[in-house]
Amino acid sequence: MSEEKIRVLVAKPGLDGHDRGAKVIARALRDAGMEVIYTGLRQTPEMIVEAALQEDVDVIGLSILSGAHMALVPRVLELLRAEGLADVLVLIGGIIPDDDVPALLELGISGVFGPGTNTDDIVRHITATLGARQ
Repeated sequence: MSEEKIRVLVAKPGLDGHDRGAKVIARALRDAGMEVIYTGLRQTPEMIVEAALQEDVDVIGLSILSGAHMALVPRVLELLRAEGLADVLVLIGGIIPDDDVPALLELGISGVFGPGTNTDDIVRHITATLGARQ
């Protein structure tokens, strides 16, 4: 990979007001040498994609605990494609039922990480996936 740091946008879409997990992930990615932009709570898909565009990110990490992932994720991916950002790696974390994981991966999500995932596993996933694209 290049000398440039990996730029990651961590976003909390929807009405979920709990962001402790997102902040833990943001800190772990920062500690791993990545540049992290945290958008804060209650972001719309449009706000997330606009931030990704403005910040020129390599990765978007969506943290969703509300159960609205099957509505929010397709919209984020649709907007990314419309903005020419289809190559941005998109990950999702939070409370995601196992039955929904195959559909999310089929939509184009690169990885699904539930509660208790070791943050090193997320770092390795990002670096391996982006490195494979080089």
